[in-house]
Amino acid sequence: MAFMVKTMVGGQLKNLTGSLGGGEDKGDVDKSAAEAQGMSREEYEEYQKQLVEEKMERDAQFTQRKAERATLRSHFRDKYRLPKNETDESQIQMAGGDVELPRELAKMIEEDTEEEEERASVLGQLASLPGLDLGSLKDKAQATLGDLKQSAEKCHVM
Repeated sequence: MAFMVKTMVGGQLKNLTGSLGGGEDKGDVDKSAAEAQGMSREEYEEYQKQLVEEKMERDAQFTQRKAERATLRSHFRDKYRLPKNETDESQIQMAGGDVELPRELAKMIEEDTEEEEERASVLGQLASLPGLDLGSLKDKAQATLGDLKQSAEKCHVM
């Protein structure tokens, strides 16, 4: 922690005093940059490596998130039969081509799909009608079917 504070504050103060001092010779840029940060040359190189690695990790995570969003958008484009977007496809390919949705998003899509399938069915359409009681309708249908079976048993022709 103290190291980070020293590098952040110390470097800023040395830069400020260096700019006030006038013309410095910029012969050894790495050495002066390391000294400006208050580190030895090896520490400075290690610090720069860490910065590069962290940036690469952040970029990879950002690319992954962009690809996940593109996958979600392409899913909805397929679902609603909208034209495909080349930008989304290129983002998916940049992330490796096989991008899975996060669990939460996949679960939400699955629930939406189930609800839409339920609404698309005949019973789903009947349930959405106002003033219709499916329970009573089912009871009436079963009673009618029972009556038909009894009348069929009484019929001698069959």
